[in-house]
Amino acid sequence: MEEQALEEQVSPEVRARVQGSFDRQGLMRHLGARMTHIAPGRVHITLPRAAEVSQQHGYIHAGATSAIADSAGGYAAFTLFPEDSTVLTVEYKINLLAPAAGDHIEAVGTVLRSGRTLTVCQLQVFSQVGDRKTLIATGQQTLICLESRPDH
Repeated sequence: MEEQALEEQVSPEVRARVQGSFDRQGLMRHLGARMTHIAPGRVHITLPRAAEVSQQHGYIHAGATSAIADSAGGYAAFTLFPEDSTVLTVEYKINLLAPAAGDHIEAVGTVLRSGRTLTVCQLQVFSQVGDRKTLIATGQQTLICLESRPDH
C-alpha cells in the first residue's frame, strides 16, 4: 500500500483554503509549480523541468528548488492552522545535495512540530529520473501563524 494512501485526508474546507492560497502565489504560477498532495501536516509540490527554471548547466535552478521547498513546508504547516489564520516563513535553511536533474522535482514539506505560534517543518526535494527518485535537497523551516487580514 502506498504511503499517501495511509495518511489522513484533510477536510474539503482545509483543502480549499490551502489550494486557494497556493493559487494566489504569483511565483508558483510563474514557475509552473503545482500542488500534488495535501494531507494534515504534509504537502507535496511538483515542478516540471523547463528552460525557464534552468541554470547554466541545464539543471533546475537552486532558487526554484528552494522556492518550492519553502512553499511545501509553509502549506504543510497551514493545513494545521486555524481557519482564520495565515502563514509566513520566519526562516529556512536548505542544503543542496545533488543536481536537480530529471523530468521534474518534487518538494515535500512535513510538519515536525506545530505550536500555537511557531511551527517547524522538514523540507525534502527529490528529482525524478525515469522511475528513480533521488533526494537532491533537504532543509528545515520555521513558520509563524498569524491572524488573517481582510486583504489576504
